[in-house]
Amino acid sequence: MAAEAPASVQCTGSERPLLVSATALGSWPGTDPVEATRTVRGELGEPNLPHLVELPDRGTGSDPVGRTAAMLVELAVDVQPHGWRLVDRPGQDHRRAVSALATDLNVLADVAGAEENPGRQLKVQLRGPLSLAANLYLHNGERALLDAGARRDLVQSLAAGAAGHLARVAASVPAGTQLVVQLDEPEIDRVLAGSIPTASGYRTLRSVPGPEVSQAWQTVIGALRDAGAVEVVLAVPAAGTALEAVAGVDVDGFAVPASGLDTRRWETVASAVEADRRIWLGALDTADPAAQVPQVRQLVEGVLRPWRQLGLPAASLPQLRITPSTGLAGHTPAAARQVLTRLGQVADALNQVVADA
Repeated sequence: MAAEAPASVQCTGSERPLLVSATALGSWPGTDPVEATRTVRGELGEPNLPHLVELPDRGTGSDPVGRTAAMLVELAVDVQPHGWRLVDRPGQDHRRAVSALATDLNVLADVAGAEENPGRQLKVQLRGPLSLAANLYLHNGERALLDAGARRDLVQSLAAGAAGHLARVAASVPAGTQLVVQLDEPEIDRVLAGSIPTASGYRTLRSVPGPEVSQAWQTVIGALRDAGAVEVVLAVPAAGTALEAVAGVDVDGFAVPASGLDTRRWETVASAVEADRRIWLGALDTADPAAQVPQVRQLVEGVLRPWRQLGLPAASLPQLRITPSTGLAGHTPAAARQVLTRLGQVADALNQVVADA
């Protein structure tokens, strides 16, 4: 059962959740969207944040890149041996990706519509513009990331497509549901470092300038906000300069795995907390699907220890969402469910810390 809202963090007039909450990062095991949707929504009920499930085990078009590519406006894709390629007109692969996404929205509408208490919020996730450009290929076989014009076209297409996707999601859930968006940028550190390999593998692509990265993010984030998103976060790796890049962007917060945070990066987290940003902390390491899920006490201490060392007050803990460090598609359904249960327990325990402070 979720903890009651501590009086110390209650306020009025704000859409920000008043409790530490839990969410997952999107990907889920199996091929049954009905069962997956029911499980996620059941385990991540209020005050936690359920998400639109992604089921990559279904195959082509249900993977994160193909799924986001299916949202693009006036750009089509197909699958080649090296990955997804931009093409002149939609073919079977593109239609399959669009169909899978439409199926998931229909399932969401059915499941949420049958719930007595469907909750106030829902999260959707999609690939960010730079990681998308790193994983889509041009006609000549090179990555779209290589070409500045292709990058600009992708940003504009993704901004329009993401806004349209958000409108379709809003039509699939009860009126008044607040939509949260997670922009995944798993490749961003390599994009900034210039370490993405060319198609041949003999050299690497030139790094994308920081100002262009920031502008690409702002374009997509602005379109999502205009489409009604109440919160947009960037999910980035803990290594390299990704967190510093996010710090210069007008975004509501960032998602990062706790296991990769050293002292300097924890200080970046502290600065974000002090700036009233949301932190989605990957406090439960899920890189090894076979590993045993840690106990609640261990996970709570893993959050509180650096929090206290940084001098952050317990009253600021509600700026946290607790997440796994990775998507859960590599887990068994039972193990994935156990992860969600544990995340909720950790959030409840942290809320008790706030109440006792």
